[in-house]
Amino acid sequence: MSDILTKRADDYAQWYNDLVLKADLAEHSDVRGCMVIKPHGYAIWEKMRDALDGMFKATGHVNAYFPLFIPRSYFAREASHVEGFAKECAVVTHYRLKSDPEKGIVVDPEAKLEEELVVRPTSETIIWNTYKGWIKSYRDLPLLVNQWANVVRWEMRTRLFLRTAEFLWQEGHTAHATRQDAEEETMRMLDVYANFAEEWLAMPVIKGVKTESERFAGAEDTYCIEALMQDGKALQAGTSHFLGQNFAKAFDVVFTNRENRQEHVWATSWGVSTRLMGALIMTHSDDHGLVLPPKLAPVQVVVVPISKNSEQLTAITRHVQPILRSLRERGITVKYDDDDTKKPGWKFAEYEFKGYPVRIAIGPRDLENGTVEVARRDTLEKEILRMTDLAEKIEHLLQAIQSNLYEKALQFREEHTRAVDGYAEFKQAIDEGGFILAHWDGTEATEARIKEETKATIRCIPLSGDPTPGKCMVTGAPSARRVIFARAY
Repeated sequence: MSDILTKRADDYAQWYNDLVLKADLAEHSDVRGCMVIKPHGYAIWEKMRDALDGMFKATGHVNAYFPLFIPRSYFAREASHVEGFAKECAVVTHYRLKSDPEKGIVVDPEAKLEEELVVRPTSETIIWNTYKGWIKSYRDLPLLVNQWANVVRWEMRTRLFLRTAEFLWQEGHTAHATRQDAEEETMRMLDVYANFAEEWLAMPVIKGVKTESERFAGAEDTYCIEALMQDGKALQAGTSHFLGQNFAKAFDVVFTNRENRQEHVWATSWGVSTRLMGALIMTHSDDHGLVLPPKLAPVQVVVVPISKNSEQLTAITRHVQPILRSLRERGITVKYDDDDTKKPGWKFAEYEFKGYPVRIAIGPRDLENGTVEVARRDTLEKEILRMTDLAEKIEHLLQAIQSNLYEKALQFREEHTRAVDGYAEFKQAIDEGGFILAHWDGTEATEARIKEETKATIRCIPLSGDPTPGKCMVTGAPSARRVIFARAY
């Protein structure tokens, strides 16, 4: 099936689009900019969601749900917030349709809302208006709440999973008694995202803080995890925001502290979205199709019988049952495909294209020899294994695939990360792609000039790495340390 894919080297954007569509992950909706997530794609998202949800709950968070619609007046209470999202907001103005003899179904002009409603682009305003009734005392803090939801941002240029008008995500919103507690929460959730990206997606990330111009609207600081895709572009995979007291002041959320004084609470928000699906695809997949890390594969092992008649299929099926049972006992998800309407070769191609980590083939000769053929998706290598202790061998193989995918992605990032000192060298390096470490003078003017002239942005100021000061590559002014530049999705 790989011949239905555009080659990555020929047209990376088209390769990505082909893969999303032909691997049955998602398709375009008739609603402009929106997508239908198909069962195979949604099953992967469910694995992400369930893993993250467990990590959130392990750190003391609970889930809730807040309204999809937000009164327009709420956005006016936090000036930078409304400025940051105003151009992307979808607004509901009427609540009824009616039939018109000449025009068909039209909006009923008499059903105009008293106050227009914004379809949530993010939920800080509606949540903080709600928290005002939940928080009265320091005994009510910390308040650690997350919601799984959909949001709408009216993007003009869309791409499946990476940028759509509607997408799925989680958004955490927490309230704290002190600045220190809120800052610690911000970093704690950044670490959760980084661990999830590396341990589950097998995607190495760099933790850093955004520049002032790249901060979330309404935040005092925005922290992020940045990943490098195979085409040399960066992808922001998650963000954690320290909101200070901005939203608490905007919505008058105060509490009585231990000294019996009233003060505004301190806040954070943090989120990841179905954009992680795009990150997963672009980090690991190849010209043969999708490649899935075993931890996120809905089915980790598929077993395909090879038979010429029903008698052989029955014998193979009987022999395979203990294998399936032993795999499942180890927590391995496995599918036995005994559909006799499709040829084994078709099945091999299908499962390879859709990214199943391990494929086991077994035929009559294998029954005689006590062996199976095992193919791994990450390297496309095949080997013959004895059936003895097969489940244990497959468990180790899945762990090896997960590790190999991470190491391969890490090696790619290291090979495509370089430090430059001069602006001319920087321009050449940016055209070649990758993460570019360079000195910047800390001003928005220089940052904007670089973006205008090269289409590169400061992805983050890394939290680790070389802290050596230097001189800005553009102005020659002092620079506290190198920052990471890249072109990005």
